[in-house]
Amino acid sequence: MSKVAVVYWSQTGNTEAMANELASAAGTEAIEVSTFSPESVADYDAFAFGCPAMGDEELDPDFEEVWNECAPKFDSKPVALFGSYDWGTGDWMDTWRENAEAAGVNVVDTLICNLEPDDEAITALQALGEKLSA
Repeated sequence: MSKVAVVYWSQTGNTEAMANELASAAGTEAIEVSTFSPESVADYDAFAFGCPAMGDEELDPDFEEVWNECAPKFDSKPVALFGSYDWGTGDWMDTWRENAEAAGVNVVDTLICNLEPDDEAITALQALGEKLSA
């Protein structure tokens, strides 16, 4: 079983709820981004990073700083991206994935939901957590 880090930032609690579902399915605890360091990357086999869409469909600047420091350290380890949004079309996730892949990150999946996770999103989060921990 892989050791999975589920790292997130949440403004309203929706992305935190996603992180908790994903972490539970992966057999771990969700980690708030302010308590995760790039040095910790070596301690894990797989990752899920979550951030809601902010402003003009972009990542939170403080979250993005930690993400940018961690990304070069992932090597070929699997990474999933997730988050919630309130308005817009989800373009921020497409941009995040494209930028991550261009930086050499092995993005294995992305998952977004509008506002809080519904039953369909919860099922998808559970499947993703199981996939990462396998």
